Amino acid sequence: MSVPAGETAAASTTAKAKADVAAEAKVQATGQSQRAAKESPRLMYGLSAGHAVKHFCQGSLLILLPSIRNTLGLSDVAVGGMFTAQQVAGGAMNAPAGILTDMYRRRVVVMLTVSMTCVTAAYFLIGVTQWYWLLIAAVVTLGAGTSLWHAPAFATLAARYPDRRGLAMAAHLTGAQVGDTLAPVLTGLVVGGVAFWGLNWAGFEWRTVTLFLIIPAGSTAILVATFFRSGSVGAPARVSLAQYMSATRRVARNPGVLGMVALHGMRGATHTSFQVFLVLYMTDVLAYSSFLAGVHISLLTLAGIASTPLFGAISDRVGRKPVILFNMTAVTAIVLSFVWIEGGWPFTLMIALLGVVLFSVMPTITAAAMDVTERGSEGTSIALMFAGGSVVGAVAPIAAGAINGNWGFQGVVLFASAIAAAGALTALLVPIRRRGAQAA
Repeated sequence: MSVPAGETAAASTTAKAKADVAAEAKVQATGQSQRAAKESPRLMYGLSAGHAVKHFCQGSLLILLPSIRNTLGLSDVAVGGMFTAQQVAGGAMNAPAGILTDMYRRRVVVMLTVSMTCVTAAYFLIGVTQWYWLLIAAVVTLGAGTSLWHAPAFATLAARYPDRRGLAMAAHLTGAQVGDTLAPVLTGLVVGGVAFWGLNWAGFEWRTVTLFLIIPAGSTAILVATFFRSGSVGAPARVSLAQYMSATRRVARNPGVLGMVALHGMRGATHTSFQVFLVLYMTDVLAYSSFLAGVHISLLTLAGIASTPLFGAISDRVGRKPVILFNMTAVTAIVLSFVWIEGGWPFTLMIALLGVVLFSVMPTITAAAMDVTERGSEGTSIALMFAGGSVVGAVAPIAAGAINGNWGFQGVVLFASAIAAAGALTALLVPIRRRGAQAA
């Protein structure tokens, strides 16, 4: 049967119109990519500075922990319960954070401001509490507030710097490491005081220090609300719930993202389990002062300030898998060495070496998840990664507390190294690829 000439012409016109739309979309995407590649690094640096303050406040809690435990008379399991509650709250916050980030991309300033406001409120509650359950409420607020930062910040960076994604993630995490490095030293100094060359200062009472921490957290909330005015490249001001749910289903079925969820959780569980009871081991067994314990905790992140952007840049060039596999294997070996190293300069050296690889792998894991995430769903992917990571790692601190109470710090070391080894095996087996590359 012949087709009327009019219908043939109409079909041809429709096909040409579709081709024109596709070509225009490609040109727009190319233009957006070129503009993103030329983006000023000021946004990257500004978000990194805010991330540094967030982690300074978050890391200070660890050094305040021995004083809080002694004042409130907490058991090891109760201490582990604090950090489990913080992990659960952080994980629960990631889901709404991801939804809000992708649906209201141009309103990320509100989420970042609320994040730091929660940190401010949390330290006020910690400073005034006399009861364990109010302390739990405070650390829940702290965990929710700190997690609320991740989705809007990481999603914005992933969209604004698509060709420098590994470096952008690493720069943001370097800000975190600066905060994590300064917090133990400065907090340990103001809590523990100093005795040097005839100078004897007893320091401040721990409750006073928690109230001091309100100042940087509150100031950051004000600065973010005042100066942050950037949305993401190519992101609509708002997407519908149906569009969001469709994108979420695709992200949740993405094996590359799910693999990074598992890796993120195992890295975090290793970090938290080891670090919390490392502090108690140094103060209880090695009889380190708060300041000296703080110096050693700072070493866990100090070396990473240089290694994190280095590993991020390397992953942009050679791929994510080699970097992740190397780091997780190194973490396993170094943590396991603490079974035999009990103090002295080898103890300090191995903590510094652990600092080179423990935190620096996180931005590469994040970049690997972003590589396989469609544009506009970055917040959902980040939220899934952090929420899933929190689920994987939520039971680790309380389990480590039970292990520490029964078998001591060496038991915790074996526990943490086993989790890291599982992470290395996952990195070996899971498909990890860069955008536009074949699966590794």
